[in-house]
Amino acid sequence: MPVADAIKASLERSSWIRRMFEEGRRLKEQFGSDKVFDFSLGNPDLEPPAAFVDALKAAASTVQTGTHAYMPNAGYPFARAEMAVKVSTEHGMTGAGPAGAGPAGTSQALTGDEVILTVGAAGAINVVLKTILNPGDEVLVIAPYFAEYSFYIDNHRGTMVPVQAAPDFSLDPAAVAAALGPRSAAIIINSPNNPSGRVYPRADIEALAAVLAAHGKASGRLPYLIIDEPYRDIVYDGIKAPPVMDAYPESIVVSSFSKTLSVPGERIGYLAVNPAIADRKLLLDGMIMANRILGFVNAPALMQRAVAASWQAKADVSRYEKRRNSLAAILDTAGIGYARPEGAFYLFCEVPQGQSPRQSPAKQPTPEGQSPDVTFAMHLKEFKILAVPGVGFGKPGWFRLSYCVPEKTIEDSGAAWLVALEAWRRN
Repeated sequence: MPVADAIKASLERSSWIRRMFEEGRRLKEQFGSDKVFDFSLGNPDLEPPAAFVDALKAAASTVQTGTHAYMPNAGYPFARAEMAVKVSTEHGMTGAGPAGAGPAGTSQALTGDEVILTVGAAGAINVVLKTILNPGDEVLVIAPYFAEYSFYIDNHRGTMVPVQAAPDFSLDPAAVAAALGPRSAAIIINSPNNPSGRVYPRADIEALAAVLAAHGKASGRLPYLIIDEPYRDIVYDGIKAPPVMDAYPESIVVSSFSKTLSVPGERIGYLAVNPAIADRKLLLDGMIMANRILGFVNAPALMQRAVAASWQAKADVSRYEKRRNSLAAILDTAGIGYARPEGAFYLFCEVPQGQSPRQSPAKQPTPEGQSPDVTFAMHLKEFKILAVPGVGFGKPGWFRLSYCVPEKTIEDSGAAWLVALEAWRRN
């Protein structure tokens, strides 16, 4: 047996995102990059802001003794303090409970003690799950969801429980309430959402907090609310991602700078714990230990220094909005329906009628090989268009397009979309 059974099973259900990305690489090698329209991978292609580059240069050029040595596993105290300011500002944690906020005390400002620097948001989520899950504990996710959640939860012996979003991809508190049970350890929300681009409004957040609080009162176990928000700053049309942490005491923010500073390869992120959370010190001590157990040890020293000095800078995300509008116009012409994204950089689209009938949302998902979105994605590949089937996000019958690609790629894809759709409807 060359690999563990669990890893073999993971390979067999490997993320559709990576599968299609690899297909794109193969096609580019065969036909040339300009002939392939790869919308598979959410890989930010904007340049980082000058403030980050300057901070990185300054951090790299220092000759201070110990610059590249180990630091506390949770990160440099100064970097943790800066992230505490960031999260407190974004989540209404001002030190006084505003009108309409959640339970008393949930809006106390964070200090560096409530923050751990991590190896990206993925590292942060794994640290959290490693710390809180016992075998068989359940983690609710809102479908459509980030495809890697299933691997993270399974890796820490948990069970993923998908909960369907409302028809407009907003939260459905009633559906969450129905899915909660005695083994519910946590729920992960991702806003702006990958893949739908939906920004959950404040009213939805408050309704969700009420559902979780009611469940905790009835069951004696308050589920953690894990707030996954690496796209928080990528929003359009005047929409802003509302605060979440101040609505519910048992809340944990996980995020990174991969998207907002456009540095995904640098793998720098953080987790932040609500000061009002139960057993705060034990939880944080457990997370610091989990950071070591998972082999991260600590977040990269150089990146901690760079983001601590430049976190207020932003990449020019207006280019993403322009790309969204350009690709949406092409899809409109081709007759493909989609959820108009309010944030992130994805278009989540419905499989058009054609070779494979559109699956009713009320029906149980069909096997991946028969899912209409898989069939359609394979059809698009024949025309050198790479899309990710929705089955990988828990939403068969839909597919995802990432528009963090050059404007020319989007523009040049227009003719291929029309030919592909004509062939799909003709067969």
